[in-house]
Amino acid sequence: MSERSVKRLLLALGIIFMLVFCLTPFIYMIVVSVSENPSFLSDSVDFAATFSNYRDVLTVKSLRFLDYLRNSIIIGGIVALVTGAIAALSAYAVSRIEFKGRVWVPLAVLAFSMFPQISVVGYLYKIMRAAGLINTYPALILPYIAWTVPLAFWILLSYMMQIPRDFDDAAFVDGAGRFAVFRRIIVPIAIPGIVSAMLLVFIAAFNEFLFALMLTSDHGARTIPIGIALFEGLHGEVPWGYIMAASAIATLPLVLMSLYFQKFVIQDVTRGALKG
Repeated sequence: MSERSVKRLLLALGIIFMLVFCLTPFIYMIVVSVSENPSFLSDSVDFAATFSNYRDVLTVKSLRFLDYLRNSIIIGGIVALVTGAIAALSAYAVSRIEFKGRVWVPLAVLAFSMFPQISVVGYLYKIMRAAGLINTYPALILPYIAWTVPLAFWILLSYMMQIPRDFDDAAFVDGAGRFAVFRRIIVPIAIPGIVSAMLLVFIAAFNEFLFALMLTSDHGARTIPIGIALFEGLHGEVPWGYIMAASAIATLPLVLMSLYFQKFVIQDVTRGALKG
């Protein structure tokens, strides 16, 4: 067997392994979500398909699934927009403006981002309770912004460092101000990086568990991960059919957003390469 054939075989085996590794949990989730008896693998019962789990998750009011989904989308969307704006401005400032201690800013941001959530959630709860924000959107939006800004900042900093400063200098010669250069030149060029950062921030806020568990008390502000986790408490047993159906529905917006924005980012990168 030639070296090229061995490489192709290893590549094919690697692809197959990654597909099986990534898709098996998802396929199992779908199978359980459409089964009448979720324990069909261990019990001596035949598999019987049904969509009642999906119908119940969407229609039974006591589950509050649509409320949880709405809260997650609203909170994640606001966090993504605000974090994207803050990170873009910060990354532009650090990558373009010369000031004392400029080199230490990214390192400081990275250092603060290393604090585990469990180390600050107790103090955060006391602050939110004193401010009367428990079980409100701001109780989650504000910590999520602080939690995700380092991620978006580092993504955009690495992206903007690759944009030549000649664009800035040419705009300055034409009389443009610093913010005008950022808004009219840097942002359009950095759109792929900004979209990528905002997408990752949205997914992180959508899936976050600890802060949402500690800072919410009911469906008024509770998000999807907490709502699904509490299905067990609502029914006195583990309703695996409901849990898997709710997880499948909650996964769908993330998958659709990832597919859509991935195409958008690739198109922008390709368009920029062709113009260059």
